[in-house]
Amino acid sequence: MRLKALLPESLQTPKRRTKEEKKAQKEQEKMEQEQKAQSAGGGEGRTSAAVTQVKSEGKQQAMDLNPPRGTRDFYPEDMALRSWLFGRWRETARLYGFEEYDAPVLESEELYVRKAGEDVTQQLYSMEDRSGRKLALRPEMTPSLARMVLARQGSLALPLKWYSIPQCWRYERTTRGRRREHYQWNLDVWGAQGLTAEAELLGAAVGFMGNIGLTSEEVGVKVSTRSVLSELLVDKLGLAPDRFASTCVLIDKLDKLPQEEVRTALEEQGLTPADADVLFSTLALKDLDALAKVLGDDSAAVRELKELFRLGTAYGYADWLVLDLTVVRGLAYYTGVVFEGFDRSGELRAIFGGGRYDKLLGSFGGEDLPAAGFGFGDAVIVELLKMNGKLPALARTEVQAVVFPFDEDLRETAMGAAAALRGAGMATDLVLDKKKTKWAFKHAEKLGAHYLVFIAPTEAAEGMARVKDLDSGEEENVPLAGLAEWVAARPPRSEPKLE
Repeated sequence: MRLKALLPESLQTPKRRTKEEKKAQKEQEKMEQEQKAQSAGGGEGRTSAAVTQVKSEGKQQAMDLNPPRGTRDFYPEDMALRSWLFGRWRETARLYGFEEYDAPVLESEELYVRKAGEDVTQQLYSMEDRSGRKLALRPEMTPSLARMVLARQGSLALPLKWYSIPQCWRYERTTRGRRREHYQWNLDVWGAQGLTAEAELLGAAVGFMGNIGLTSEEVGVKVSTRSVLSELLVDKLGLAPDRFASTCVLIDKLDKLPQEEVRTALEEQGLTPADADVLFSTLALKDLDALAKVLGDDSAAVRELKELFRLGTAYGYADWLVLDLTVVRGLAYYTGVVFEGFDRSGELRAIFGGGRYDKLLGSFGGEDLPAAGFGFGDAVIVELLKMNGKLPALARTEVQAVVFPFDEDLRETAMGAAAALRGAGMATDLVLDKKKTKWAFKHAEKLGAHYLVFIAPTEAAEGMARVKDLDSGEEENVPLAGLAEWVAARPPRSEPKLE
């Protein structure tokens, strides 16, 4: 087959035609005969290329209407939920003093290709442009942020507190709450060396979850530090320092692969079977005092974790925190405290994750700068809200009023009324076609509108609109010339409450 495919078409034996191909050829021959007959009869005119293609190829196959695997369409009801979620993220970032930034979704591939065995380097959507440049859709935001900080390093006022909501792409196996594209809330602090940065970030993450109705009984935050592994693997077990980052990536796979498979990989990294036993027994510890017995009373890692728990108590979220030494995070650039939000029922993957990465700029050729941050995916938090029955009841639009002309003679008056309402800041939908009153009520209900503004013959002749409050059922006549004042006197309607 391969040799045959390399031959020019003229030297290949003809392929046997399928029934569909034979049928398509007959239809094409029939159409050609009809066109010849038309030409002979003096018929002239242009034929659409698309129509000609359809005619020549016969009946087209039905298009696959599904988006590419692992991606999503956002219909209006989906966009309403996404906008609500993004709004809550932005509001939390505002409350904590973060500024928003963004970067291109298409970046240089070298920004992500590292040599520590990270999954992300194997999951890139890569491509080459017409100039031969190797590019990739961003799988995460932190490298783009590092590039931006490096570009202005020396001129930025520190500490930086920046956030973004980027769309990220990874070619990976899709599961519940995990897609090949997703939006991610990123919060990062640059230029703060102490644990105050991690404490502030965790405060924002916990604060957001509390704001959307989640509690510490439903969600917890696993915390650890890479210093534990550094002291254990390098200082006590003698692992070569240049293998530390790649070993951390392997340990991060413990919740994805059988322990024996990870053990084999660790032994290839230079650990003995006895060393692996010590590692696994240490990772199983759930108590800081027990950890101190392994690492020593003077352990910097133990002091760091005790300080983080103390700060968590000061912030008021200590009940969310859980010591879990298996939390490593799968990216090699983490250098200190790492953390991961988790569903306490165990049904979902990590809700969010992050930590400290003080040496990322150095890996890009710049001067290292203390930094910490986290990423919070949109798909998994929506799944969590569904699972706990806490999705908000949202209107598909922000329409507050629907203007309904009783007949076409009143359409211009209705247009003026809609313009007045909109000019006063009230989101307004104007019924564009001739409809019955019953339809107008259903339409207003579907949009979640609060008012139905009737432009009726009798009222319009008197310069009035009949306004029905759909929440209370009350009605009143409002002067068409006074609609702006009427809007100004209306109390604002509250946001939809959580179900």
